Amino acid sequence: MHTFQPYPADLIEFDPFTKIGKEWMLVTATDGKKVNAMTASWGGVGVLWGKNTAFIFIRESRFTRELIDASDYFSLTFLPSAHKSAMKYFGAISGRDEDKIKNAKMNVNYHQEIPFIDEGNLVICCKKMSATPLLPEQFLDPEIEQAFYANGDYHIMYVGEIVQILAR
Repeated sequence: MHTFQPYPADLIEFDPFTKIGKEWMLVTATDGKKVNAMTASWGGVGVLWGKNTAFIFIRESRFTRELIDASDYFSLTFLPSAHKSAMKYFGAISGRDEDKIKNAKMNVNYHQEIPFIDEGNLVICCKKMSATPLLPEQFLDPEIEQAFYANGDYHIMYVGEIVQILAR
């Protein structure tokens, strides 16, 4: 397998609606002791505060959220479609209960201190810039809370500066 190489942000061809919404991504973080990854299909990329950024939404109850909160960095790994069953597994099982990465027969790699899943073909490494809880009083569309938050498990929006893009 080829190694990852830095990839210039201005050359990337990236359809976020397909890549994030349909193919999904693995959000990976560490607290310095444990590394965990979870499947995500909500997020995007763009420019904010004068920087290239990625933004993701993680429910308060997720173990990966605790690791993101404990770190300055997180990564977004995009995997080939052959790994779709592993992506479903990463979304269904909690990293509190088991080593999901090991059990999915995947491996952790690092860009400096930022962990990512080595089986990917595109990685976006981010430095955390903000964490904003989504609260019910902020929803302008009354259907949002009923459709997505009936159990009260709200998301936190994380915005990260893209510090490196890696591709195979």
